Amino acid sequence: MLRKRLLWTAVIALAVAGALTGHIDQASEEQAEDALKNALVTFAVARTLNGVISAAQGTEVALEPGGVGVVLSVGEILDPINDLIERFSAVMLIAASSLGLQMLLLNITSWWGVSGFLFAAAAGFLVVIWAPRTTAAQYAGPALRILLFLLFVRFAVPVLIVGTTLISDTFLAPKQAEATAILRDTTENIERINEEAQPVTPGEQSFMDRLGEMIDESLQSMRVGERMKELKDSASNAAEHIVNLIAIFVLQTILLPLLFLWLFMAGLKGIASRSAKLFEGGSGGRVR
Repeated sequence: MLRKRLLWTAVIALAVAGALTGHIDQASEEQAEDALKNALVTFAVARTLNGVISAAQGTEVALEPGGVGVVLSVGEILDPINDLIERFSAVMLIAASSLGLQMLLLNITSWWGVSGFLFAAAAGFLVVIWAPRTTAAQYAGPALRILLFLLFVRFAVPVLIVGTTLISDTFLAPKQAEATAILRDTTENIERINEEAQPVTPGEQSFMDRLGEMIDESLQSMRVGERMKELKDSASNAAEHIVNLIAIFVLQTILLPLLFLWLFMAGLKGIASRSAKLFEGGSGGRVR
């Protein structure tokens, strides 16, 4: 019994020290800010790509000399990825809002008043468990529930931020960086296509004028044709990475925080359930 009381005292002292010093809050806030910055950078890259695609919607490319042959619209190739980016933008709005909410809750739970309530609850609980056994049996249960509730309020947000950051840095960050780089490359490819695209001109020019432009147009058509093939491949690759980014941000900003929040809550419930055995009174009663 004495050993368990000493263990409880040490654990509570560490928890109160962590709450009062604010080191955990500072580390969590830095991690949340970095996550929000990364999310906004990725969102900005996606919106830039969306703007470039919108500018290319009316671009048409002639793949045969003189405009005779197949005429392709850049917008038709990019329409699917453009729709996907619009959906990705909605996901990123939710993701950024989730990260902003975490930072707001962190500011609230790190308020000195919450730490003060935790300190008071911890002190009261320690007084109870070091009191005579009959007193501990009577008051330890309610004191423990109050203490665990305040521990949850005070540390739930830092725990979910630290846990999510650990998983994200280990498994998600490399894939996010790769996907963002692919979106940048796709943006550059579309911009090059826009610069090299041949306008489809009406046929009011004379035959001699057109004949003088045939060779230049042939060479340019070959280059643009290669670019269009690259663009199709790049757009397909970008679509795959946009889907990956959607999965990454849903996992990082919604699923993982909820998972760590549940684990923290389940851990505290398990501690409350097992610790009840520590406070059995001399009359055989048990605090629940």
